[in-house]
Amino acid sequence: MRIRLDLSYDGGPFNGWAVQPGLRTVQGVLEEALELLIRRPVRVTVAGRTDAGVHARGQVVHLDLSEAEWLGLARGHELDPAVAMMRRIRGALNRVLGDLHGAVEVHRAAPAPEGFDARFSALWRRYSYRIADGPALWDPLGRYSTLWHKNPLDVGLLNEGAAQLLGLQNFLAFCKPREGATTIRDLQRFEFARGENGVIVATVQADAFCHNMVRALVGSALYVGEGVVEPGWLYERLLAKKRDAKSVLAAPHPLVLEEVAYPSDGELLARAELTRALRE
Repeated sequence: MRIRLDLSYDGGPFNGWAVQPGLRTVQGVLEEALELLIRRPVRVTVAGRTDAGVHARGQVVHLDLSEAEWLGLARGHELDPAVAMMRRIRGALNRVLGDLHGAVEVHRAAPAPEGFDARFSALWRRYSYRIADGPALWDPLGRYSTLWHKNPLDVGLLNEGAAQLLGLQNFLAFCKPREGATTIRDLQRFEFARGENGVIVATVQADAFCHNMVRALVGSALYVGEGVVEPGWLYERLLAKKRDAKSVLAAPHPLVLEEVAYPSDGELLARAELTRALRE
């Protein structure tokens, strides 16, 4: 049986999503908690890996269990296995996390539809990034989830530059490429809006993201928002397909994976097969 988990986490205490020897990661503590429940090593597949310090509000993973293991979660309880798993995984996570109690929360556990793959079935991922541009907006209560930027930013300039990057493009200039992986992505949304409290929120959505892509896009856009360069500079960098001294990464702590979208149940397998073909 394939099981889907929906979870959120505070990325601050972790060295990113992926398991790394000797380091505390979100995947590491989740798999350790699952091993306590299932009594064997369990590997999960994630919708989108996040960097060290990056948070998630709408992360999705899948794992595979036997039917006996799934039903066994409710043994001794008059509960649906999904309800039992939710209760037991919270307890297991808290035992694993210890002093980081509550840093990772699983909000839903349920059998996945046929053909579901947390990574390859996804249609898109959406991130947010909060920016307080000036000391008057620096709220100490939000310092772990908001960039404190010294210079004022022009939202109009930010959006003018960001709009030129939309569509199916090669984002090599805004990625840390992995060997054998493509840097071609479909950027569907890249926009900035100033809220009533004055804080700017960037929304970045794409079919998928390569390593460091969101932070590189936001970090480069800040040059435009400050008026240091013209809005067209972002598109020029895109066409140049190279990284240089101005290839800066925005800080990770304001970045949040907000949502991962999937097609209807009947289209999950076809979507996964299409995505795998494109990635290869």
